[in-house]
Amino acid sequence: MTQVDQRPDIDPYPLSPYVAWAGNRNKDPILTAFKEIFPTSGNVLELASGAGLHINYFAPHFSGVHFLPSDYDTDVFDTIESKRADAGNSNVADPIRIDLTDPSTFPDPKDQTFDVIFVINLFQVAPVSIQEGIARLSSSVLAADGFVAIYGPFKRDGHYTTGSNEAFDKEILAAGVTEWGLKDIGELEKAAAPHGLKLARTLDLPANNFILIFDRVR
Repeated sequence: MTQVDQRPDIDPYPLSPYVAWAGNRNKDPILTAFKEIFPTSGNVLELASGAGLHINYFAPHFSGVHFLPSDYDTDVFDTIESKRADAGNSNVADPIRIDLTDPSTFPDPKDQTFDVIFVINLFQVAPVSIQEGIARLSSSVLAADGFVAIYGPFKRDGHYTTGSNEAFDKEILAAGVTEWGLKDIGELEKAAAPHGLKLARTLDLPANNFILIFDRVR
């Protein structure tokens, strides 16, 4: 068994061994998908960047794209910047603090808009209401033809898509944390709709995960 296969205990703290394990496990499938859908130039914002593993892994593959990491927890900023330095990523900006429940922390669209906004593995340990924050932020700073990409495991139409996802959800729920657990794609659609965003595409990825692509209602 490789190190990547040895799953640590579930711990959503951004610098935990579990988050590092999950990130290393899914970074290549996500990168493959992003290579198909990302623009060749423009601005990309990552929400809940955590340790910065994904954004610093992706950045060298998109030389014409300017990446902006962000997180609620400023304690992770040193780690993001360290990974940026190790990778030599000149197209990754200094991280900024964004609290998805507090619009006063959102970027100012007068300063910059974004062609892509993405978030990875957030909703199994966050309430559906966070989608309202993502949609509200996106309605302000997303470019006219931009999109939001949300990666993770989800239920569909009230049902688990696989037995392994059901088992994973039961394991998460056993922790007894109110906001934890797999969310339904329909719940995210409902939260996004009042802010002018709709689910445009759903991409199937390995390990029974999805990328949900939201864009503006036109």
